[in-house]
Amino acid sequence: MSPPVLSRRLMLEDPQRVSDGRGGHTEVWEAMGDLWAEVKPLNGRHSLQGGVNLSLQRYRITVRATPVGSTSRPRPDQRFREGSRLFLIHAVAEADDSGRFLTCFAQEEVSA
Repeated sequence: MSPPVLSRRLMLEDPQRVSDGRGGHTEVWEAMGDLWAEVKPLNGRHSLQGGVNLSLQRYRITVRATPVGSTSRPRPDQRFREGSRLFLIHAVAEADDSGRFLTCFAQEEVSA
């Protein structure tokens, strides 16, 4: 396996629940830091959700590995941001036997 080309800078974001002041909560995304990544498209599909046409594109995003428990290690409940683009992380696995890289399987939703 040739090493990935980490040429795209993505912001890792973590969901946080904050009080809305009325007894409920709202979700906000906290920036955890930039990661350099290789982003490769997988398969995509079209979906109709709530009367809205969505283009759903899956990606394989490779980043440098960090220790388990580190705040800079991506998790399935987080997302990557690249400008206005959002990549929701669904799964994370070690990309190679040496443990140098992580593969994140993510999905981008775009209104069609």
